[in-house]
Amino acid sequence: MSMLIDPDLLFPAEERTRSIARKLYAEVKGLPIVSPHGHTDPSWFALNEPFPDPARLLIVPDHYIFRMLFSQGVRLEDLGVPTLDGSPVETDGRKIWRRFAENYHLFRGTPTRIWLDYVFSDLFGISEPLTAKTADAHYDTIAEHLQRDDYRPRALFERFNIEAIATTEGALDDLKWHAMIRDSGWKGRVMTAYRPDSVVDPDFENFGENLDRLGEITGCDTGNWRGYLDSHRSRRAFFKSFGATSTDHGHATAETANLSDAAAEELFNRIRSGSEDERERRLFRAQMLTEMAKMSLDDGLVLQIHPGSWRNHSPSMLKKFGRDKGFDIPTRTDYVTALKPLLDAVGTEPELTVIVFTLDETSYARELAPLAGVYPALRLGPAWWFHDSPEGMRRFREMTTETAGFYNTVGFNDDTRAFPSIPARHDVARRVDCAFLARLVSEHRLREDEAHELAQDLAYTLAKKAYRL
Repeated sequence: MSMLIDPDLLFPAEERTRSIARKLYAEVKGLPIVSPHGHTDPSWFALNEPFPDPARLLIVPDHYIFRMLFSQGVRLEDLGVPTLDGSPVETDGRKIWRRFAENYHLFRGTPTRIWLDYVFSDLFGISEPLTAKTADAHYDTIAEHLQRDDYRPRALFERFNIEAIATTEGALDDLKWHAMIRDSGWKGRVMTAYRPDSVVDPDFENFGENLDRLGEITGCDTGNWRGYLDSHRSRRAFFKSFGATSTDHGHATAETANLSDAAAEELFNRIRSGSEDERERRLFRAQMLTEMAKMSLDDGLVLQIHPGSWRNHSPSMLKKFGRDKGFDIPTRTDYVTALKPLLDAVGTEPELTVIVFTLDETSYARELAPLAGVYPALRLGPAWWFHDSPEGMRRFREMTTETAGFYNTVGFNDDTRAFPSIPARHDVARRVDCAFLARLVSEHRLREDEAHELAQDLAYTLAKKAYRL
């Protein structure tokens, strides 16, 4: 590791506790990476083609980077982010990179800075900080490496010591890239996850057409409630055939419902007919979370709920650039009331796993830890998205451990599109957890042998168990 990343990064300043953290980290830093939830592109592993230039690898697809630059007046077009209507954007990777380098100081103190410095140092052997003066040298070094066979996606997958990685595909996806990976004979484990938002959220664009397409794909009649539910069962089985162990749901709230069969059927009929009643549309989303949980009890898929984001907060940016362009903003989220119908239905089932994430940290100690600390079906997802950061991870452990313990959590997952940053993100999580455990040892709240066992569990074992890998 070069001077860009200090060996004691994120460890406690106090020497005795830091020494314990070092010993814990030494045992887990080389463990295989289990990445059970994320958004890497399966075509990378299917085609195994060289990654494009440094800008298109590290900047253009990463909203963590371009949202910060946009906040300081850098246009997305000037960073090469594609427009929906095909209007011109910068295509010169070197120009994009120079613009990024000129503004690299904006990332001081952010987790993005740690991840990028780690990538520069560990993956590309760069020891000089990125500045406007070093921009071209960095660009040339990275570009040269990307032309090598040992920097193609499959080689990096193996170099990163990834044991398993999950991508996320929509309900209508044909999974052709996963089929290509499977048929290639390559041994890397890349599985999919079932994301049905486009066919369970009436506010999703082209919802009615999506249901028609779902019926065509499955041969089920999505014009009626029973056929619609059967279509989901069919798609879930299809996704399982490509290794899926989980489903993923990005609802605006954690609201659930548990209507009678007759009431659910009546609600579906109104939604299928194009109901404009916001209460009905919200209720349908809530009912479908519970329906998905019931299906998970039958087929064993882990249910992930990622609520609490006002997605695409800027309508003008959504119209111009589409989804996932950095304009998703956290909102307050209720869990105790919202999850009760689902938990009433299936929450005491030990064979079911529902992993709940949050962007509302105020709910950790008040709601989520107490819920996960008693319901067998419920687990707490790690600090996520805006809180996938050293301070966010510390706060998560501090606010949940006393009530939910460690074993009602699920380790770490990186939830990223930025493939080169995966080792950096897992390294940060391992360092933060080792520092937290070292503090418990130094305060005589945990034996050191227990801390060593826990460090392994948090870095590796819990994710495998929770996601049934």
